[in-house]
This record gives sequence, C-alpha cells and structure tokens, in this order.
Amino acid sequence: MTNKTTNSFIQVNDIVLRFKKDILLDHVSYQCEQGKIHGIVGRNGSGKTLLMKCICGFIRPNEGHIYVRDKEIGKDIDFTPDTGIIIETPGFIPYYSGYRNLKVLAAINNRISRKDIENAMYQVGLDPTMKKRVATYSLGMRQRLGIAQAIMESPDILILDEPMNGLDKHGVEDMRKLLVQLKEEGTTILVASHNPLDIEILCDEVYEMDAGAITKVH
Repeated sequence: MTNKTTNSFIQVNDIVLRFKKDILLDHVSYQCEQGKIHGIVGRNGSGKTLLMKCICGFIRPNEGHIYVRDKEIGKDIDFTPDTGIIIETPGFIPYYSGYRNLKVLAAINNRISRKDIENAMYQVGLDPTMKKRVATYSLGMRQRLGIAQAIMESPDILILDEPMNGLDKHGVEDMRKLLVQLKEEGTTILVASHNPLDIEILCDEVYEMDAGAITKVH
C-alpha cells in the first residue's frame, strides 16, 4: 500500500533498508514541502546519509516507497530529477582548477553557460579566474566548490549532507545566508547535519534520526 499524498514535494513512505541482519533504516516516513528548508539532525551513523541516498535514488530500500513530484523513485524515475546534491566529500579532478572542474560537470547536461558557472562560484565566495589546482584547496574551499556544483544549474531541490563541513565561522555564516536566499527564490532544501545549531537556525521543519529511526522535532 503506497498511501501517496499529493501535497508533499518529497514523500518517504515507511521505508526499510537492511544489510544482512542489520536494519539501517527502520520504517522511516518523512514529508518535505516545496519551498522550505527541512533539517535532519543526528549523530554520525544515525542513518541521515543513507536516507538522503535513498531519496536521491542511489540506494533502493528493501521496503516502502519514495515519491518526488508525484513520481516514484525506482518505478517512474530512477533518480531525483533537477536536484543539486552534496553527499559525503565532493569529488573533483585534483589537477584542474575549480572553474575547470565545474565546466566539465556542466558539460554533462549542457544546460548552463560560462556565466552561470562563474556566478555559482562567486555566490560561494570563490574566484572563478583563480588558476589554483583543486589538489591545493583547503577542505573549506573544496566544500565551497561542492556547494557551487550543487547550485550552478539552479535546481528545484537541494539535498545537502553536512554542507558546513570544513567551513570556518565566516564560511558557515555565508552558507547559511546563501541557503536562506535560495529558499526565498523557491528552492526546496533538505539539509542533514550532526550540528543541531545549523539545523535550528536554518530550518522550517526539523527531524531527528537515531539508530535508523526518524522523529519530528518541530
């Protein structure tokens, strides 16, 4: 029984994910409304990343259903469309510059211009004219580049797993402002963090994950 409702942009219905005898996601249900920032907080290993991978279509749950824009992942569509994603550490070609890396990624869909790539880099505080190789980037710069990659095609949905990792105090403040701006422009954002402060400041709705189970906090 799917029990799909049509007022949720993203809907997770009673999903279960198992690995051998272990239950990694335990009957998780979750709804994400359009144009809001939704937060998931929980310690490392609580299931946040696995849930995000299921929503993106990277992992198929053993039970349950996931809908994005009324399309079922794994049935109607394979992956969540028009979505910017950061899950785990962003991977880039180390001997390319930041701009060149984004140019290579943008060529996959071939939907955006050089100007769009440059604007995304400026939005996260990176200079697109900088020739520095990504191999020499700090962790914070790599994270900024990952966020630029996620936003450069102006997706309807952002799914961000620990987007503040590696950022200093000013970088965290910059990213919070950027996410609020994107929300105001109509982007639906799902953020996971082990830092409750990030979630409390940013999010319209907050869920907590623990041992593969999810609970709504507010």
